[in-house]
Amino acid sequence: MRAILTLFILMFCGVCFAQQFSYQAKNPAFGGDTFNYQWLQSSATAQNGLTARRNPNEEQTDLERFGETLNAQILSQISRNLLQQQIEGIGNFDEPGTFSFGNLAVEVFESGEGLVINILDILTGETTQVVVPN
Repeated sequence: MRAILTLFILMFCGVCFAQQFSYQAKNPAFGGDTFNYQWLQSSATAQNGLTARRNPNEEQTDLERFGETLNAQILSQISRNLLQQQIEGIGNFDEPGTFSFGNLAVEVFESGEGLVINILDILTGETTQVVVPN
């Protein structure tokens, strides 16, 4: 019985085929067919939900840009005048001490690096340090 079973297995082993598996990349950047490039590019573009930012100056007329620049300069001049009035009411920043501007606490002192100005926002706890070298 074993002889028949062995003969039967040997008969079918000769009929079995094998093939070699190979990988072919689709992307031309990785060795794929160059004709796939256009399809891959159009597929990526269709899936991309992002758009490039537009420069607002390109869409504005010269008159609109002039108006915005003029507004910015006027607001800057007003803020400079207000800050100058605040500083005159407090004193000179060259002297060490602690000053308050609304929600800001400003500490000024001299160090080896130069004049140090620490600014603390009392509400949020954020701090900034400005060092003016000697």
